[in-house]
Amino acid sequence: MIETNSAQPELKNFVGILAEKLEGTPFAHLLHIYENIIYSLIIVAIISLLAYFASRKSSMIPGRLQLFMEMVVGGLDDFVCGILGPAGKRFTPFIGTLFLYILFMNLFGLIPFLKSSTSSLSTTAALAICVFLYIQYTAIKENGFLGYIDHLMGNPRGIIAFTVFIPVLLLFIHIISELVKPLSLALRLRSNIWAEDMLLAVSAQMGIGGVPLLLFNMLLVILSGIMQAVVFSLLSTVYFALVLPHHEKA
Repeated sequence: MIETNSAQPELKNFVGILAEKLEGTPFAHLLHIYENIIYSLIIVAIISLLAYFASRKSSMIPGRLQLFMEMVVGGLDDFVCGILGPAGKRFTPFIGTLFLYILFMNLFGLIPFLKSSTSSLSTTAALAICVFLYIQYTAIKENGFLGYIDHLMGNPRGIIAFTVFIPVLLLFIHIISELVKPLSLALRLRSNIWAEDMLLAVSAQMGIGGVPLLLFNMLLVILSGIMQAVVFSLLSTVYFALVLPHHEKA
C-alpha cells in the first residue's frame, strides 16, 4: 500500500500501480510523467458533471443538487464581494472555480488509490501563474498601462514625484512583490498538501495499531485541505483588491 522514494513515503495510487504493471513500455513512461495532470483532469470532469447535472433542469423549486450548488455559489459570491465590494461579482466565477478545484484536489488523496495533485509543485505553480496573469491583466485593464505603473510607484504626487529616487525604488519593490506572490501561493499550497500526504503515508505504515492515529490524522488533513483552499482563494481575492481602483471597491 506504501511506496517509498527519495523524496517521501507515498500511498500508492491507481495511475502509479498501472505504470508499474506496464513498466518498460512507452505508455508506462507517459503515465509516470502525466500522473498529476491525469488526477487534475479527473477533478475537472467531476466539477463539470456536478455543474451540468445541477443546472440541467433548473427550476424555481430547486432539487437537492441544485439547491446545494446554489448555496455554494451564493456563499462564494458573498465571500468575494465581501472583500471586493459589488465589483467582485465579475471575479466570483474565477475565484469560486479556483476554490472548488483546489478543494477537490486537496481532498482527493484521502480516497484509497487516488492522489492529491496539489502535492506537486507543477500543479500549484500552474494555478498561481493563472492567478498572477489574470491579476496583471485586470490591473492594466482597469488602470491603463501608465496608470498601473503609477500605482506601482505608489502614486507619487507633489514633491515626492520630483525626487525620482523614491518612485523608482517603490516601483522596484512592487515589481519584486508582484513576482513573489505567485511563488508564495504555489509553495504554500504544495508544501502543506505534500506534508499531509507524507503524514498519512507514515501513519499507514504503523499497521493495525496505528489506525486510531491514522483516523485522527485524516481529520486533520480534511480540515487543513479545506483551510488551504480558503487561504489560496482569500489571498488571490486580496491581490485583486490591491490592483482595483478604489471606486471599484466602494
